[in-house]
Amino acid sequence: MSFGDPNNPYGQQPQQPPQGQPGYGYPQQAPQGIPQQGYGYPQQPGQYPQAPQAPGTIQANNGYINIPALGTVEIATMGRRLGARLIDGVIYTVVYFILSAIGLAGASSAANDLQECSKLDPLTPAYETCMNDASEAAGGVFAAMFGFIMIFALVGLLYEWLMVAFFGGTVGKMALGLKVVKENTGQVPGVGGGFIRWIIPMAGALLCGIGQLLVYLSPFFDNSGKVQGWHDRAAGTLVVKK
Repeated sequence: MSFGDPNNPYGQQPQQPPQGQPGYGYPQQAPQGIPQQGYGYPQQPGQYPQAPQAPGTIQANNGYINIPALGTVEIATMGRRLGARLIDGVIYTVVYFILSAIGLAGASSAANDLQECSKLDPLTPAYETCMNDASEAAGGVFAAMFGFIMIFALVGLLYEWLMVAFFGGTVGKMALGLKVVKENTGQVPGVGGGFIRWIIPMAGALLCGIGQLLVYLSPFFDNSGKVQGWHDRAAGTLVVKK
């Protein structure tokens, strides 16, 4: 007869829990260095992981958008964009009047020369010489005026195209704190994007200016919340606040 455990008067062997399973519902201590997991609930209330928003995501239609390299930025309103366009229009007007004044001064000088020629006797060599000189001067004035028109067009091209391409905005946009950026990178449009954004309104200007006006007003028709015009969509750009 064997004597068992004095604390177990019945002499029965204690049952062992199956291997690999916690014993009789008591919590098991996690090995040292490994944090305990809490049944699927977060360890601190309110701290849930948030998925990053994809680029170009509108922030609940509140006028903000998520753009790579810029983060969350505010989309420019049409009021600011039209204000910037008015400032640029004033700059264009000043340049136009300066060039026009130079052209008119030359035309006035040619008209005075013709008036002086009319005072001479048409049968004299002096009259013929005067008329030849006046004709050459008039031809030079017309050539100068055509050159001024080309210069004005070139100024408009370089101003709108290159400033947006390399700086992200014209003087008007900079004055009102706006910037044109690529939607997928957040960078300035570059030469290609800036040219596309410029050429579309210029092509619309060939239709008596109506097409150009529609392009500039097209952001009003954008229902995506990004306030993109047709030229913005073609160039993949957005106008945002700095």
